Amino acid sequence: MNQRARLSLLVVQIFIFSLLVGLLGRLFYLQVAAGPKYRDAALSIQSRDVVTPATRGLIVDSSGVPLALNRVGIAVTVDRTKIDRQPDKGVAVLQSLATLLGLEYKDVYQRTRLCGELAKGLRAGCWTGSRFQPIPITKEADPEVALRIVERSDQYPGVSATPVSIRNYPGNAGVNGAHLLGYVGPLTDSDLSGANGRNYFRSETIGKAGLEIQYDNYLRGTPGIKTVIVDRKEAVTSTSQNTKPIGGNHLVTSIDARVQAAAESALADAVRRARASGNPSDGGAAVVMDVTNGQILALASYPTYDPNAFERGLTVAEAESLYSEKGGVPALSRALQGLFAPASTFKSVSVVAAANAGYDLNASYDCPSQVEVGTRAFQNFESKAQGRISLKKAIAVSCDTIWYRIAFDEWLRDGGLKPKSDANDYFYNAAKGFQIGVKTGIDLPSESSGRLADREWRKAWYAQNKDFYCNYKTRAPKSQQTAFLVQLAYENCLDGDKIRAGDAVNFSIGQGDTVITPIKQAQMYAAIANGGTIWKPTVAKAIVKTDGTVIKTFGKEKLGTIPADKATLKFLHSALREVVISGTGAGVFSGFPIAISGKTGTAEVFGRNPNGSKKANTSWFASYGPSEKPRFAVVMMVSQGGFGASTSGVGVRKIYETLLGVQGSKVVSAKILFPSGIPPVALPKISPATKVKGAK
Repeated sequence: MNQRARLSLLVVQIFIFSLLVGLLGRLFYLQVAAGPKYRDAALSIQSRDVVTPATRGLIVDSSGVPLALNRVGIAVTVDRTKIDRQPDKGVAVLQSLATLLGLEYKDVYQRTRLCGELAKGLRAGCWTGSRFQPIPITKEADPEVALRIVERSDQYPGVSATPVSIRNYPGNAGVNGAHLLGYVGPLTDSDLSGANGRNYFRSETIGKAGLEIQYDNYLRGTPGIKTVIVDRKEAVTSTSQNTKPIGGNHLVTSIDARVQAAAESALADAVRRARASGNPSDGGAAVVMDVTNGQILALASYPTYDPNAFERGLTVAEAESLYSEKGGVPALSRALQGLFAPASTFKSVSVVAAANAGYDLNASYDCPSQVEVGTRAFQNFESKAQGRISLKKAIAVSCDTIWYRIAFDEWLRDGGLKPKSDANDYFYNAAKGFQIGVKTGIDLPSESSGRLADREWRKAWYAQNKDFYCNYKTRAPKSQQTAFLVQLAYENCLDGDKIRAGDAVNFSIGQGDTVITPIKQAQMYAAIANGGTIWKPTVAKAIVKTDGTVIKTFGKEKLGTIPADKATLKFLHSALREVVISGTGAGVFSGFPIAISGKTGTAEVFGRNPNGSKKANTSWFASYGPSEKPRFAVVMMVSQGGFGASTSGVGVRKIYETLLGVQGSKVVSAKILFPSGIPPVALPKISPATKVKGAK
């Protein structure tokens, strides 16, 4: 054998030896190192998990009245893995089932479709979970109907009926609370992916909005897991584990069911009253806050929806109506997400700005019918001249032109269109001090931050919109190319990155590009009432176990202090009281036996409604009371509701009547909600049977 042959043989031998070593190594890994992993995998093929969802914890008000609890229902479910095997993909089964349950076939079909199976825009009421879990058609089936389904399984393959726990919002004392409480729903693939750091089982339901999602970790509990071993025929041979479910913890809130019901009722009345006066009045919000600690006693939004509908199963029409602009978008929480110009309620901020700029708050100023700013005349509300009046009176009667002049003068001092590097920006800095443009941090999801239209915002806005305005005639639809809008686009293209004189004067009266949420307004007026402290609004008070053990309490959190000294606050308190004594709020609170302080606001809105009509004014009333020892901040806003006093002011009075036990012009001591003046501090004993006195 020559040298070349020997070398070839050696290479072959080395190759074979390497293969043997590799195979032996792999065999060792599979049998020893990774043995447990593959044994578990093999076992999982032979095992099935039966999940028993935990009973969800209650949500109660500050006195223990249930706002969200559980009741027993009968769920009719569909197994897509079985009905999809039918020759017609289950159409006949679903049609028969729809008839039996008294439902529309299209709704039953929609509820059993995965959202990903439907085109965008056609997903209302679709199933957000998996096809491998039972899909509920209804959770409130008649027991006789459920029995018929079970007995005739051959007629209803893949359909089952079983008792389930239903999340229920009982409406004690007339509370709806949909935007506050939220609702629960099935898991989505995104939930199951673990992207949010939580592990779920497919048969669970979780919070989807409001307090239900905010405190889901506490409320959900731990499901029970029973793992059974099955043979190849799916027959159970043994049980490998069996853990019982652990019920969720209860959430005690600062909400008072009586105040919440009163706020919802007063808000709905305000909307109806505005409509009766000829305003579109497409929605509104009301907030009641404890000014001493930021706790929320009531939070309402209109229009609303029935949170129980999600457990019953939404019809296509119901699902579409939640986001229908024609219906006012009931799913939108206007208290937290609605953004509106604050109008004259903002003048409290302007008072602080003027004081910080050195203006004498106790002096008198001219209040003409209009003020010339550049080439434009800015008019007083309803073009009324008030003569020379004190600043206190100017707040009371809501004079605009005084603020136009002050704001214009300050704009000029700061350099006008060529601002100084060290511009004082008293108005913008005062607004920053009130934390306008920053979320309040309330413990509810999806809060909007609002917008503070200062110099920084203006530059960012210009960078985003310059191209559009500089090419307005080719970019904008013909319907928007009116003479006014074309001229506005030209000006925005030319110097849209600068604060112009018109921007400055509009800012001082709460008009223009600055917008806030009703919850921010309540936070601001609570700070004025309590002497300057900005509290974080909170709804949760404590997490309590089913045996009454307190797991966690939630304390107050100071976020800052408004930039006003004691003298400024004293003046502001007297001016806001004057609004209700002799100003724009006097008629609304005529004869009210307890001193209340507040400010009306009527914000002009640019644009038109879908029917072509001009948008009506936003109605505001921001207040606190009692004036001498403030305890509550009460704010109401009605979008396109007209005047601040006649729409929102009346609603705010009704809320105070409930809070303070007022009937007509008298205080009825038996009707005062908090005789000591303080909402309950001690945590209540929690029972699903607890109800408000006098509730149905």
